[in-house]
Amino acid sequence: MKLGLQLGYWGAQPPHGVGDLVTAAEEAGWDAVFTAEAWGSDAFTPLAWWGRETSRLRLGTSIVQMSGRTPTSIAMHVLTLDHLSGGRVVLGMGVSGPQVVEGWYGQPFEKPLARTREVVSIIRQVLAREAPVTNAGPHHPLPYAGPGATGLGKALKPIVHPLRADVPIWLGAEGPKNVAQTAEIADGWIPIFYTPSSASMYQPWLDEGFARPGARRTRADFEIAATCHLQVTSSAAETKAVIDGLKPVVALYMGGMGAKDANFHKSVFERMGHERLAAEVQELYLSGRKDEAAALIPDELVDDMHIIGEPGQVRERVAQWEETGVTTLLLSCRSADEVRLVADVLS
Repeated sequence: MKLGLQLGYWGAQPPHGVGDLVTAAEEAGWDAVFTAEAWGSDAFTPLAWWGRETSRLRLGTSIVQMSGRTPTSIAMHVLTLDHLSGGRVVLGMGVSGPQVVEGWYGQPFEKPLARTREVVSIIRQVLAREAPVTNAGPHHPLPYAGPGATGLGKALKPIVHPLRADVPIWLGAEGPKNVAQTAEIADGWIPIFYTPSSASMYQPWLDEGFARPGARRTRADFEIAATCHLQVTSSAAETKAVIDGLKPVVALYMGGMGAKDANFHKSVFERMGHERLAAEVQELYLSGRKDEAAALIPDELVDDMHIIGEPGQVRERVAQWEETGVTTLLLSCRSADEVRLVADVLS
């Protein structure tokens, strides 16, 4: 099992002490560091800034929002950072949701699967540099010949020769069709709320993608990078306190993310068998009764979604996640000591 340090995205101000976390991860044998973006800090710049002090860690995005840049712009970021890091980039991407795509980026959200397929195809063309980049699809036509075009657009190859044509592309995906497409066209998958008990739900979707003609990977060489909160505790009472502390976060995703009728995270919980609970949590959360919403979250659900316990329990739980096909755990840590502790417990 590989470990990825999830740095996430910034809050109101840049975080402090991130350099120490990255240094500790490099020294303790972690595999990678990952950054994210919402509608504030971007995912690429922190990797360039903090990654410059590393020599071994892979540098990943979890995730880049596809609507925030054209596919060729994403590819330019990737080939530049891949050169600077000596070939250590992992490109994680996702479609985000309609509130962000249409409200922040001013782009249409419709047909996310078709858009994803075009974005991945264009980026792979740029990195392969075998021919001028073209795309006949309706979402990212290259060269552009639509309304307002001058007719002077020219298919181009990147000036810079990419260091690697096979930079890993991982996709964030939640629904059946999106997960199946991810298994077909990507090198890895970044699920949300993947757990040992829900893993069986995803296997047929993944198998459908692997079985499609021209699928890029097989289950044997496909990466699954699951996000969870891992915390080593010293007693049952401390474990319980950590579980209680995570309930407001679960309630937020279950009931407070996205629009009421377009909360994709809530849909995941519904597929996991928590439809009634999700409806009750959403009703309370959106009415401002957030504490009551959090109080509805069962201990067992939080325990299933995360890895919390004393060292032996943590090792046992990590083995359970690995048995379901997870190759990397994406973990957030609060201190360099915690980074080292997790590495020691799992070594």
